[in-house]
Amino acid sequence: MSSRGSTIVLCALLAVLVAGWLAWRNVASARKTQDPPVHVTKQPVNFATRTFDPASPPADMPPLGAGEAAVCDSNFSSSASVAGTLHPTDGAHATMTVRRVDVTLQLNVTIWVPNGASQHVIEHEEGHREISEYYYKTADKLAERIAETYVGRQVPIAGGDLNTASSTALHQLATEFTDDYGKELNPDPAQQLYDSITDHSRNSTDAKNAASVAIKNVEMTATHTSGN
Repeated sequence: MSSRGSTIVLCALLAVLVAGWLAWRNVASARKTQDPPVHVTKQPVNFATRTFDPASPPADMPPLGAGEAAVCDSNFSSSASVAGTLHPTDGAHATMTVRRVDVTLQLNVTIWVPNGASQHVIEHEEGHREISEYYYKTADKLAERIAETYVGRQVPIAGGDLNTASSTALHQLATEFTDDYGKELNPDPAQQLYDSITDHSRNSTDAKNAASVAIKNVEMTATHTSGN
């Protein structure tokens, strides 16, 4: 069995929206003063279970690897928009200050099991789902922390059309944010350790316990590495 389970869907994958726009000084000043500079929206987990005929799997199902009978397909997506204030120095140069970052997060999980799958196989794929949802539980806090590092950043702008150059810079910052989010979220080590513990469901290890052990071990390793 395979998790397929920790795909981070970014601007370069599956055409997820990454938008940037220029907020002119008069637009920025029109915002309510109490509005926070970072706003993160975490959508509820979108979960589905689907069955398939191994002899004729549906076209939208992820391919199974050698020896695999089922798959948990988890996709983490993030879209970001960045707003800034432009401070021109002349007709072709300016400095843009990032004033606001808006982020939307989503986790889509689909468990694919063959017709007549055993309860043990189903529970194994549910373990992959549990790991994905564990990481998603605090994904909004992670996204907020990363986004806060962008607020106040000053970016040099140059070009004959400062509007276009500013929009391009904001789009690049939004793309950079989604890249940072994907790198730091990274549930793959826990998913891979879980498959190692359970031998892809081929042994009798309890799936729920294995998922918990995998998460704790990866977190302990990350804490130790960070401490060093």
